Amino acid sequence: MNKAVIGKAAPAFNLPSTSDKLLRLSSLKGNNVVLYFYPRDATPGCTTESQNFRDANAKFNKAGTLVFGISQDSMKSHEKFHAKQKLNFDLLSDESGEVCRKYGVLKMKNMYGKKFEGIERSTFLIDAKGKIRAEWRGVKVPGHVEEVLAAARELHVAQNN
Repeated sequence: MNKAVIGKAAPAFNLPSTSDKLLRLSSLKGNNVVLYFYPRDATPGCTTESQNFRDANAKFNKAGTLVFGISQDSMKSHEKFHAKQKLNFDLLSDESGEVCRKYGVLKMKNMYGKKFEGIERSTFLIDAKGKIRAEWRGVKVPGHVEEVLAAARELHVAQNN
């Protein structure tokens, strides 16, 4: 199983999306891509992070970058969250956690004394050739989207010079 490593090809995936189709990473070649992994739909931090990506999406598009959110929530949950937050990019459902494992974002967590495996908030910037160019792990939401946007802009400029 390939792992997400900067400078290497991003792990492949084929996941259901809120645009009612399966989305394959290979179909995005030619575009820079931001994949942000988040723990759960409709929780405070995840809602704020998704809203921040939504509000900056036009700037990401201008920087030649597509944004996608991934969690282990069901498509039904994603569709509700997507509509309520008026998101302008697709959410992808990885209910089995297979893609989360490939990207190394599943961690043991502890809530109210119960241990469980859950997503550590993480973001990956993938270039137009499908290679990982940057990663952010253990993300804190405030200021994160701005940092990712700066990296996307830098990558876009480098590719066009």
